[in-house]
Amino acid sequence: MALRLVSDFDLRKDVLPWLRSQRAASAAPGARGGGPGVLENNYESLRILNVERNENIIYTYKDDKGNVFFGLYDCRTRQNEHLYTFEKDLHVVSCSVNSERTLLAASLVHFTKEGRKNELQPGSKCLTLLVEIHPVNNVKVLKAVDSYIWVQFLYPHVESRPLAENHLLLISEEKYIEKFHIQVIQEDGNRVVLKDSGHLPRERVAEDFVWAQWDMSEQRLYYVDLKMSRSVLKCIQFSADGKFNLMFEAPLDITLSDSGFKLVNFGCDDLQDQKNLSKHLTLCVFTNHTGTLCVCYSPKFDSWGKITYTVFYFHKDYYVAVYLPGHFFHLLNIQHPDLICHSLFLTGNNEVVDMLPHSPLQSLSGSLVLDLCSGKLYRAVLNQSYLLQFLWNTQLDCEKMAVLHCVLSCGRDPQFLEAKLIQWISENVSACHSFDLIQEFIIASSYWSIYPETSNMDKLLPYSSVFAWDTEIPGITLVTEEIPLPFMKVHSFKGYWEKLNSNLEYVKYSKPRLLYDNSMVQKEWHSLISEEKTGRRRSMVYMRNIRENAMKVISNLEARNLEPRLTPLFQEEDNHQRLLMGLMVSELKDHLLRHLQGIEKKKIEQMVLDYISKLLDLICQILETSWRKHHLHPQLLHCSRRASAAEFTVFHLMTRILEATRTLFLPLPPGFHTLHTMLGVHCLPLHNLLHYFDNGVLLLTETAVTRLMKDLDNSEKNEKLKFSIIVRLPPLIGQKICRLWDHPMSSNIISRNHVRVLLLNYKKQPRSSMIDKSPGSVEFLPLNYFIEILADIESSNPALLAFEGHDNVDAKFVEEAALKHTTMLLGL
Repeated sequence: MALRLVSDFDLRKDVLPWLRSQRAASAAPGARGGGPGVLENNYESLRILNVERNENIIYTYKDDKGNVFFGLYDCRTRQNEHLYTFEKDLHVVSCSVNSERTLLAASLVHFTKEGRKNELQPGSKCLTLLVEIHPVNNVKVLKAVDSYIWVQFLYPHVESRPLAENHLLLISEEKYIEKFHIQVIQEDGNRVVLKDSGHLPRERVAEDFVWAQWDMSEQRLYYVDLKMSRSVLKCIQFSADGKFNLMFEAPLDITLSDSGFKLVNFGCDDLQDQKNLSKHLTLCVFTNHTGTLCVCYSPKFDSWGKITYTVFYFHKDYYVAVYLPGHFFHLLNIQHPDLICHSLFLTGNNEVVDMLPHSPLQSLSGSLVLDLCSGKLYRAVLNQSYLLQFLWNTQLDCEKMAVLHCVLSCGRDPQFLEAKLIQWISENVSACHSFDLIQEFIIASSYWSIYPETSNMDKLLPYSSVFAWDTEIPGITLVTEEIPLPFMKVHSFKGYWEKLNSNLEYVKYSKPRLLYDNSMVQKEWHSLISEEKTGRRRSMVYMRNIRENAMKVISNLEARNLEPRLTPLFQEEDNHQRLLMGLMVSELKDHLLRHLQGIEKKKIEQMVLDYISKLLDLICQILETSWRKHHLHPQLLHCSRRASAAEFTVFHLMTRILEATRTLFLPLPPGFHTLHTMLGVHCLPLHNLLHYFDNGVLLLTETAVTRLMKDLDNSEKNEKLKFSIIVRLPPLIGQKICRLWDHPMSSNIISRNHVRVLLLNYKKQPRSSMIDKSPGSVEFLPLNYFIEILADIESSNPALLAFEGHDNVDAKFVEEAALKHTTMLLGL
């Protein structure tokens, strides 16, 4: 299952054995009563009441007389503790214990004789009691009303010293919340009692609300009130001293009834009919330490075939799981809600649904999930092994995209997961039709590698290769609308509220989109290449800075990966790729410096180097994985045998990598084009090979051509290949390569070029009409005259004799070239 529920607590395993041992001890001869003397056949009354901020679990159970016992399970020490016993047949509505376990608050009602067991009739008398339990002492009545009351102690964030004052929330079904101030003193050693039980100060926290949620972990109260039939979400933050502030107000486009009343996470309420979910709306707030805030809402529904829910994103981060037992499991990527394909929708998947509990689950703070029916507390974690297995088996592009991002963003072992993903990609490179799999992996993995460095990175760096998703997702209809941002009232608060406020301000002023793209790099790179061909150069300082940037990237990459590579990359200069790297460093650094305020320049520079190094390293890893799988070796570049099936596969993979990076204009590791070309020569017929050259799929690097000229013999087939390559080379590289090819054709080309250079700046000088017939001259007078002119030019400019001394130059071809050139000039 994509979501794995790890059991943190189980009533039957963690409590029942202790209860049996306590019962046995109390039943022993001479034992004194007062303990949890529970009969074996009454264990079914055992249920969870509350989970406190420190994850201590309060539970209740009854004996055969109906006496109510309260117990506590400490999740840290994994020990049980008996808190208190009411020797009356009562039903517990709510219970909470303070952080020091000295005070117990409980709300209880009597059973009705006519009703079923555990069923309460409206109008029952509800008592809210405050009990001194260290040691057991006085009981004070806080409320005696005809409506239900829920209780909850505040847990201050500072727990290092005993508190002189405790704070207790009372939540009434009459739609108000009060806070009691309870002062305690110590008497007779460790005896803790109320300081003034006759007068407990209280104040009104909220009123006239229709829904409320308690965030135990962060001590926050969310509630919805209705203003002119408009639902407004509000949040109150409690501080360590018990003071509270209204933090924000946000309108929600949802319909809540004024007659309804719903509480979330105020203890574990079994008063509602949990099985009939369709009769109740569901509203829940999720937050995250990074400044996330989102609201999930599901109205009442009439048909199981069409269920609607809404998620409001005030700020976003990571995932929210939406689960309807027996029907669907949705893993929503609220980090990037604009792309529905980043969310995983498993509807009608019996395998998935059967692996999760079929009872309603209560979401607590953090990643805790409570199953009231089974009495189990789970910690929800993503199941990486299942996600990888699902990735291999699914046929839908949207699910491949969703799982890819989920694994990358939430993986606990990034290197292991990346290796698994690369293995899958190398075997399924053409499996996706809606997006480029290599592109998506490179962009997403690079993004997540530096995402933790700073907030708001999702607004500055691309996290996906797609900008919109138009392909239908089976069973899902999505409507996206912008909502007004909440009105924040943040003053001097730090931590979460400072981050949320900063995030919201960033959203307000970050339009249009600020995502980085390589368009500026592309323009500048083409400009530099064009200048290189025409012989023009930029300033030395500018070019040196670009080269230094590239060197930093390569050094950073080598420092990250100390293991030797099997693929022969990074073994040549490849100036064009170095230019691209250096330009990308400059542009990306300027981009982040403009938009990341308050971060040191050195840190941003390192982030840029890490990001670009990661891009290159991922390409290297994809190639390395494929080479190792197919048992290829670097000797591939020095042989002229026919290509194997493995080499065809790797060549195809490299072509796909080239397509992916070219579209996004990303740099490639130096040596990539050489390796790709050498594989292409082995794998492709001549006409296909030349077509790849002419369309820019294969690039004729100097290193690749040099090796081909040296390694391939002068068979008829290889002659055609070599000549076809030479005529496609730029002039400067072509002249250099010709001198490596020991062949008459090469001499002819060298001779032609030499004569062309000699005559390029020739200025006619007066000459004697008599031509001396020197040794080596020929009978054809125009040719003798031409040879004499060339000799004069050579003697007057020794620098033009650069080709002399090379064995591949045939003097006879100089004569033939000169003769042909002369006949052309004379029109013969």
